[in-house]
Amino acid sequence: MRIAVASGKGGTGKTTIATNLAYVAALAGGSVAYLDCDVEAPNGAIFLKPKIGEDNPVTTSVPKVDLDKCTGCGLCGEVCQFSAIVSMNKTVLTFPELCHGCAGCWLACPAGAIREDQQEIGRVQTGAAGQVRFLQGLLNIGQAMSSPLIRAVKTAAPQADLTIIDCPPGTSCPVIEAVRGSCYVLLVSEPTPFGLHDLSLAIETVRELGIPLGVVINRCDSGDARLRQYCDDNAIAVLAEIPDVRAVAEAYSRGMLAAELSGHYRQGFERLIEALRREVGR
Repeated sequence: MRIAVASGKGGTGKTTIATNLAYVAALAGGSVAYLDCDVEAPNGAIFLKPKIGEDNPVTTSVPKVDLDKCTGCGLCGEVCQFSAIVSMNKTVLTFPELCHGCAGCWLACPAGAIREDQQEIGRVQTGAAGQVRFLQGLLNIGQAMSSPLIRAVKTAAPQADLTIIDCPPGTSCPVIEAVRGSCYVLLVSEPTPFGLHDLSLAIETVRELGIPLGVVINRCDSGDARLRQYCDDNAIAVLAEIPDVRAVAEAYSRGMLAAELSGHYRQGFERLIEALRREVGR
């Protein structure tokens, strides 16, 4: 079972939910993998405290131009849909940070002046946090293309009875890459106007992908009832409502999991796992 934990915006408690789910599922037995695909700001390690065993670079394909062979025809720039290569007066400029590695420019070049090169964009670290197999992507500072790194994290994931994917926030390409292939998307939100707005965007995105989804309402006793009403009106399953508890917030600030705090919270996440199993089994 592969569950993607996502959110329409940052700061909703997505990683809190994802790490607690992985921790509690591992306590119950069976193999569990946690994938931190929030590669621009991965922080699942703060709570799971893994021992990292491997640290491997991830590269993407970028064009390298031999100006001695270039005829200045400009076909490379016409082919590129992302303005990652531009030809002007027999001068070719490349912008690797914009390149999607599609190979269009070096395949189209009639003079054979462009070849494939590699650029490191980040790293994939793997290890273990107790019984949880832990993987995280770390995007290099200044890199704009996180999707290839997310793909690398997912490719490196081991087979497991339960895989938890901690997705980037938002609704852009990295989120789509992270949730793709999941059997269920758990969206974490808060009952505020911003929370409702961004949740509705996230729901539209996930529905376009055809993946079943449900919602966890974090800090459910704050804000107003409009988010809950929205879920009810649109037949969206609310799998859990988590109140705002000071003791949990204090544990969070110390890098502790809520499930470590007491059996009460651990049982709450056990119920959430069971709810996910029922949803996926439908």
